Amino acid sequence: MALQQAQVSVVVIGYDDAAHVADAVRSALAQGLAVREVIAVDDCSTDGSGELLEHLAEPEPRLRVIRRRSNSGGCGTPRNTGLDAAASPYVMFLDSDDVLPPGAVDALLGAALEHDAPVASGLCVRRELPSGRETPWQPELYARRTLVEHPSRRARLVHDTLCVNKLYRTSFLREHAIRFPEGRFPYEDFVFGARVLAAAPRVALIPDPVYVWHVRRSAARLSLSLDRSGIANWQARIEADRMSYDILLGAGEKRLARATRTRFLDHSLRMYARELDLRGTEYRREWWALTRAYLASFDEGDFTPAPAPGRVVARVILAAEEPRDLARLKEIAARPARLAPPYACAGDGSPVWSADLPQVELDHLLVRPVHLLPAAVDAELRPRARGTTLRLRLHELYGRMAEAGPETVEVEFVEREEGRVGFVGTASLTAEPDIDSWTAEVPLDLAALGSGTWDLRLRLRFADGSHRETTAHALAGAGLLRRSALPSTRHGVLLVQPYATHAGALAVRLAPGWRGLTDVVRRRLKRLLH
Repeated sequence: MALQQAQVSVVVIGYDDAAHVADAVRSALAQGLAVREVIAVDDCSTDGSGELLEHLAEPEPRLRVIRRRSNSGGCGTPRNTGLDAAASPYVMFLDSDDVLPPGAVDALLGAALEHDAPVASGLCVRRELPSGRETPWQPELYARRTLVEHPSRRARLVHDTLCVNKLYRTSFLREHAIRFPEGRFPYEDFVFGARVLAAAPRVALIPDPVYVWHVRRSAARLSLSLDRSGIANWQARIEADRMSYDILLGAGEKRLARATRTRFLDHSLRMYARELDLRGTEYRREWWALTRAYLASFDEGDFTPAPAPGRVVARVILAAEEPRDLARLKEIAARPARLAPPYACAGDGSPVWSADLPQVELDHLLVRPVHLLPAAVDAELRPRARGTTLRLRLHELYGRMAEAGPETVEVEFVEREEGRVGFVGTASLTAEPDIDSWTAEVPLDLAALGSGTWDLRLRLRFADGSHRETTAHALAGAGLLRRSALPSTRHGVLLVQPYATHAGALAVRLAPGWRGLTDVVRRRLKRLLH
């Protein structure tokens, strides 16, 4: 332990976050003797954050407070301020609304010292609030403890764009002049991370959770990265990706540069494509034009390594001058991907996106393993007082479904907040050859699920032994997504609201009992009045 004492500066940045910044600072101080100092940089807050930090610092000699005289508009400038002030051999970064879990600094510092690595990186956990549900970020990178001798040997490093789940040797950052972009730059960590990898450090990876990223989607003021409603956010994301690519390519790291293209196609492009139908007409046109222009800078080798769904979305955008096929794009961009009908073919019989866009070829569907095919299942949830039925229809996909032989579908409903599985059932799939599909009906006891939001998950099983895990497209016609109030022997009344998620998948909200019904009506009235 002696080797690890007082070697780390933790830079905590914040702006108008008095409600959370003290918890962040305390989590850094609680890391123990390895932390020489905590540098809290207040970006000219107006809510008393600066005074709160100074009050915390009075009895704590390890806490230094730096109050900037003007607000920078972003995260990069205050992080640079803290980096300049750091007096320890190692430095790491913490946002004011997040926390470091116990033992994080010891775990990272131990790995850095053991391997003489300028960078040590660990698992970040996304914690949804207020539910507390946790999801690991880029878990495949942190499956086991390992040393990456050169970043190009693990191109997947590019996909972990966070700067906060890492410990850096301070002299390494300064020797290579590695800094964050200044001012309002929502994706400053993309660029910072590219500069780090371009300097070719040894990177120690550990499976330990070292950072808790709090996601507050209902907050009055969303974080810069979560606020995706304006086109400026997409412009900033493209610019950050472009800069990352240029930095890595300029350093001679072509493999890493190409990995930024894969990251864009598989993550950014798919995420924003799923949300296009939430935006207005003008936003869609601007988004489409910006995206087409950026994708035009890719070469063929940039597309090849990316997973198929992102490639397909990109090809459609490049082939069409104006926004089109948004509903189908949302489905193919979903996770897992679903390719909704109709299924068109070129003159030679090969699969294509549509008769209007035959240049978007889908030949990969003929050779992909069944468990990776974007199988399309439509779902109807029909709540009735005498019993609720879930109706499913699996569509043929260029002969691949029939080839595999659909047999059964396993159905489960997973509670959104806590991840509980509330229902599991299996039904046979019956062929309907006249319309190239297979159907199944599953009786449901929704009252047994209880309150909350429940996502539908499916596992298709085939005669050849393969299976495909997927979600189901929520059919919206003929009042299928209408709210219903059902009598319930268990609760008296059960309010049922089937709906389509941002990715078009079927989910259902349940409010049991008269109290639940009253709460829903009250929230509805509040939204209408607002």
